[in-house]
Amino acid sequence: MAALGRMYSSRREMDEHVFHPAISLLVPLVAVFAGAYLPKLAPWLMILDLPLVVVIFFAVARRSPISGVMTGALVGVLQDLLLNQPIGINGMVKAVVGYVAASISLRVDVDALATRVVMNFSFCLLQSLMLLVIYQWLLRDANVQTRWLHELLRAGVNTVVAIPLFFLLDYAKQRA
Repeated sequence: MAALGRMYSSRREMDEHVFHPAISLLVPLVAVFAGAYLPKLAPWLMILDLPLVVVIFFAVARRSPISGVMTGALVGVLQDLLLNQPIGINGMVKAVVGYVAASISLRVDVDALATRVVMNFSFCLLQSLMLLVIYQWLLRDANVQTRWLHELLRAGVNTVVAIPLFFLLDYAKQRA
């Protein structure tokens, strides 16, 4: 397929995007700090997971599983540091989400609204499931209980927040 006189050999080459370094650094930092400190000002905002939304966006926009893993791990570890949790738990979970999101983006049109909705909702639930497994099986924390109705609501709220955020961040994309 030729586009603007350049030949592309794969969907990944055709749709891969890069971001200005300031965007790549500031957007995840703002998301992590907002996710850590906004719930202290308004406890009802605890349902939001802006770092997860940002990891999903950058993973699918870059279409690189390695980049998805690195973004997820770094954002997750920083989130662990700020939330006073065992370091690495969110890093592991968000690294897996970043990898899976980037891998899916190689095969599926992730710019379609319906795909973005399904992806965000599914990855929020995947994160909840992985956190449950880590806390109950790896850390042997019997006190962790997952309220799945709350997790479904959380996935829905994060999806509703993610869609306009994705459209806003789309303006920062640059072709690779």
